[in-house]
Amino acid sequence: MLAMPEVNYIKHLRENEDLSINEISRKTGCNWRTVKKYADGEVSQESLSSSKKGMMYDEGYGEIVDYWLEEDMKLKRKDRRTNKNMFEQLKREHGFKGSYRTVCDYIQYRKPQMKEEKTTRYERLDHPPGEAQVDFGNMTVVKDGAYKDIKALILSFPHSNAGFAYPLPAENSECFLEGLKQLFYQAGGVPTYLRIDNLAAAVISIGKGEKRTYTDSFLRFQAHYNFEVQPCNPASGHEKGNVEKKVDYTRNNLFTTHPIMEDFPQLTNWLQEEMTKDRNRPHYEKGVLIEELWEEDKNQLKALPVSNLPIYSIDSLKVNKYGEIEVDGEKFVIHKARIKQVLILKKEWNQFSCITNDGEVIYQEFRAYMNKTRAIPWDDILNDWEKKPRAVKYSRFYKYLSEKIQVYLIMKPEEIKKRVKGLRKLLEKYALDEIDEVLGAEGRIEREPHELGYILEAKAATYPEKIREAHTPGVLLDYEIDLNTYDKKLCPSLEGGIS
Repeated sequence: MLAMPEVNYIKHLRENEDLSINEISRKTGCNWRTVKKYADGEVSQESLSSSKKGMMYDEGYGEIVDYWLEEDMKLKRKDRRTNKNMFEQLKREHGFKGSYRTVCDYIQYRKPQMKEEKTTRYERLDHPPGEAQVDFGNMTVVKDGAYKDIKALILSFPHSNAGFAYPLPAENSECFLEGLKQLFYQAGGVPTYLRIDNLAAAVISIGKGEKRTYTDSFLRFQAHYNFEVQPCNPASGHEKGNVEKKVDYTRNNLFTTHPIMEDFPQLTNWLQEEMTKDRNRPHYEKGVLIEELWEEDKNQLKALPVSNLPIYSIDSLKVNKYGEIEVDGEKFVIHKARIKQVLILKKEWNQFSCITNDGEVIYQEFRAYMNKTRAIPWDDILNDWEKKPRAVKYSRFYKYLSEKIQVYLIMKPEEIKKRVKGLRKLLEKYALDEIDEVLGAEGRIEREPHELGYILEAKAATYPEKIREAHTPGVLLDYEIDLNTYDKKLCPSLEGGIS
């Protein structure tokens, strides 16, 4: 089986240089059948094998050494730490368990890169139609009455300045590739060239010049969608300046007042509509509508592949002695697994599955970051509203309240201040959704805040619902005792019986 870079090269010769199978076989030295398999066949999915990068990368020691090297570059040569000094300092201060040779190899690899990063060369870039740039941006939305931090993957086309956006919960490999795939489908084609920076989701390590070591999953994705990569030099954001500006533009125009998010599909549809509307404005430099220039870009896009490429990663893990596994830093109990059983872990962008060696899915759950939120500081907001009650309905936070609470606050303009103060008091003990539920009952919208407090307190004190169980015979369920029967037996005279 060929490595992904070799597969990628064969596909490049077939698709972009239009070589025959025989010509590719002669050029690469590979068997004709092997070339035929990879040139015209589908890209194989990821197997269970996973590669480790070593403790300098995985355990963060490389970052420490990078900082020391950068710090020492500002000193005279005689004052800089030697490799031996760094090794001893790592052991003494950071509990490093590796060898001296490991540290030396890493320093020998990183020093030339860091020197190259110091030499920055700026040049004016010309962008023909069909070329694109991609990058992540941090955005904030409101979901279920709380802030949620998300990532927006932005795809921009510098020739036309057209942009596409796709919301995601994180910046890992599965999210990046899933988002990029969806952006290609939104654009209706695949860019000829795609400029990316050194995203950890796609790049393992950086070599000299444009040499990069990409992840197998990214190379598989690239081979399937057949585009060329233009990597940026380290610390050279200007080389993808169009997408950098598009990220800022999207944040300033669509996320300054945080939009309300029901779920990711709803937010995706909203973002797509807004980015489509944005194309109906003049290009900042060319004076032509972006939509017209986008047609030129669109005509140069490569066709989307016929088959869809599922995006996921495969790993294996062992159930611990408590019956737990750890995914994304969170522990999950797997009731159907044995202690120390090895499971296959399939991770998609939004969920993960645990699979036995027989192929049975025994557990499936959303990934931990799907449910992470930050509380909105309602106490501070309501405090401001209490001082300026007439500004309530104009506040950016007003729309984050439920419709019932909105109506409750402003239905009587002369009582806004009192109701805001009452709501603030209720929030000390109850959640917004509990207050919203109480207001939903008929006639309660007219109640005073302290009356709502009594209702909420009484509701909290009610007995729990009857526990459902399957052991009691059906004839006894909801059986009501007739006390008259007992009266007849105990006092027959009262019913006309014989004493």
